Amino acid sequence: MSKLVISAIGPSSSVQDGGRFGAQRYGLTPSGAMDRLGLAAANCLVGNALFAAAIEIGPFGAAFTAREGAIRVALAGASRNADVAGRAVASDTSVTLSDGETLKLGFTRGGSFSYLAIEGGIAGEPMFGSMAVNARAGLGSPYPRPLQAGDELQVAAAGGAAERRIDLPPPVQAPIRVVMGPQDDEFADDQKNLFLDSEWKISATSDRMGYRLEGPVIKHLYGHNIVSDGTVNGSIQVPGNGAPIVLVPDRGTSGGYPKIATVISADLGRFAQISAGTGFRFKAIGIAEAQAEVRKFAELLRTLPDRLHAIDNFDLNIEALQDANVAGAAVSAVDAGTWQVSSPVDALTQD
Repeated sequence: MSKLVISAIGPSSSVQDGGRFGAQRYGLTPSGAMDRLGLAAANCLVGNALFAAAIEIGPFGAAFTAREGAIRVALAGASRNADVAGRAVASDTSVTLSDGETLKLGFTRGGSFSYLAIEGGIAGEPMFGSMAVNARAGLGSPYPRPLQAGDELQVAAAGGAAERRIDLPPPVQAPIRVVMGPQDDEFADDQKNLFLDSEWKISATSDRMGYRLEGPVIKHLYGHNIVSDGTVNGSIQVPGNGAPIVLVPDRGTSGGYPKIATVISADLGRFAQISAGTGFRFKAIGIAEAQAEVRKFAELLRTLPDRLHAIDNFDLNIEALQDANVAGAAVSAVDAGTWQVSSPVDALTQD
């Protein structure tokens, strides 16, 4: 086994996988990756199962160092600057860290979460069938909390496979699609229209339990308390202050606020990647369209291996390059004879 050492990391970073399921009836939240496509793409690049445990990295920078052997990793999700020993590393590609090398990551650009998958996965003990971290519940492995500098992850040594890149669909610039309800009858038509016609922003106080929205106040018809019932990822609750909250993977499994709408499954990752302070809008669609979109998303996940391509690497011999005359015939600025020509005819015969 090798070790991936967390040299530096910001908040909102933890080990996440596809989530834990089958126990929500007992109040056990599913957790799992905020952006399932980002997680799946990173794992696909290094040959893991699509929803194997990987490192979900929040918007701040991070650094990871290989110890006790080479480690092959892949980066996907929100774009950010990345380099290994001064060599730039592109998003949606794999790279092998030699023993002692450090992968350095900058801040995200146009997103909130990136995913670092490690070839062979991360060693740990699944809790209720998943390694996904939920810090509030003390669940997750190998650390049941956000990652911090000095943590060490036991991982497999690099297998020597060729590096790859993955071609993903371009980012969609469109409203976040929702299905209205299940308690949209708790709001008057003008309030539902206000919800759909307004620009919203993600509050900086948001977390993996819920994204608080900043925008107009949404008023209830009959008050903000209902009999608690089940929630899903994407449920949009409206508490007493009228500021909607979109529930995300670490949510409670039930809640007692009216839910005006639900983000469709196919848009959950895109929604989770919206940076705090960035404006966006919602768009209501029907259930049949939402079902069609989730089938398209499932097909995209299924065909991710078909989007892989080998990276053509080459070694640059710096010493040979220094000895080569890559500019052709050299000239001297102080010797006109090396660059002046006597006539247009002569010029046509020279490069």
